[in-house]
Amino acid sequence: MAEALIGLLAMMVLAFVRIPIALAMGIVGIVGYAYMRDWSWGSAFATAQTKIYETGRNYTLSVVPLFILMGNFVTRAGMSQELFRAAYAFIGHLRGGLAMATVWASAGFGGICGSSIATAATFAKVAYPSMKKFGYSDRLAAGVVAGGGTLGIMIPPSTIMVIYGVFTETNIGKLFAAGIIPGILGAFLLCGAVAYMTWRDPASGPPGERSSWSERLLALKDVWAVAVLFFFVMGGIYVGMFTATEGAAMGAFGALVFALWRRALTWRSLYAALLESARTTSMLFMILIGALIFANFINYTTMPSDLKGFVTQFALHPILVIVAICAVYVVLGTAMEELSMILLTVPLFFPVVTALGFDPIWFGIIVVIVVQIGLISPPVGMNIFVVKSLLRHLTIGTVFRGVLPFNVALVALLAIVVAFPPIATWLPGFMK
Repeated sequence: MAEALIGLLAMMVLAFVRIPIALAMGIVGIVGYAYMRDWSWGSAFATAQTKIYETGRNYTLSVVPLFILMGNFVTRAGMSQELFRAAYAFIGHLRGGLAMATVWASAGFGGICGSSIATAATFAKVAYPSMKKFGYSDRLAAGVVAGGGTLGIMIPPSTIMVIYGVFTETNIGKLFAAGIIPGILGAFLLCGAVAYMTWRDPASGPPGERSSWSERLLALKDVWAVAVLFFFVMGGIYVGMFTATEGAAMGAFGALVFALWRRALTWRSLYAALLESARTTSMLFMILIGALIFANFINYTTMPSDLKGFVTQFALHPILVIVAICAVYVVLGTAMEELSMILLTVPLFFPVVTALGFDPIWFGIIVVIVVQIGLISPPVGMNIFVVKSLLRHLTIGTVFRGVLPFNVALVALLAIVVAFPPIATWLPGFMK
């Protein structure tokens, strides 16, 4: 176990001196594996080579670039603006209604995007100007864009769910189904945070204009393509018509057809969408390969079994162990990039969780929620810095203060899912 702890410390030091986290994990993994094999560098490099090759040719992982590509096509087709207009038509007249519309539009966009950062970046451009037009405070407007953006990885499809599923050999389609109810519950809780902020300061979120029923029906008519695409892909996976990978391919093709039908794609924008998808996929795969090499070293040590034995010897109630793991994740999320944090800790925690008899699908949803919390947790929450980089006139302190109520809402979501596992496991139980 000492070797694993030293390896974790060495990886943290390398990351602290600004070596990319993927390289830091890969370097420590190779050196640590060589040490465990009596400094057999040949076997260490051969193992690393095998991990790179197997990850690159992993059929299941092809779902990642396909869902990323689908999201890029959807963004260029202008669906995000239509989702926001539809949500605004129904609830924009309420106090804080524009902010609530941003939450629900983010949830809808997350259902065809799969990325939290992309969702936050999109609605910083789409929703923030409308909120400022109606006199919303910068604190509320920035906070709801960052907080609502986290729904991009809970409402399926989700890149975090895919990587967790591959890493733990958990069914990805069932993970997608498990995220639907927590995602909807999370949207309600985020709207509750908006209601609380506008109750405390009514001037921060004045009501917008009330839309007539004809305007509402017209707005719904504009988002039919989003609903069709989501229910076709997720419904096909849910009923067993096709696998998650095949569903991703169908979704990417459907988004391409819709973008072409709308004449939203030129050769230049098509190239930009493909290039952006390739860059995002490359970044994710580099981190994943580094984590797999590092996890191979960790698994070769006695740390997973020692940790499992350490937990079981105290005869704690299993739910207390889960609470402790969640607390560790929430603390780590304030200081580490979320994907790296998950890939580093899952090899340690997953054996403990399964040994205690918990459902890996339920634990996967917990992992996604703690990533959501980390995305808007100071000082390194990625969504915070995405919003700040796009809205340059805001101070970082304004964004930090804005996300705090939404952070509380996500912590409440985590507590509810931990206390009531069927929220995550009920829908997957019906899957074929």
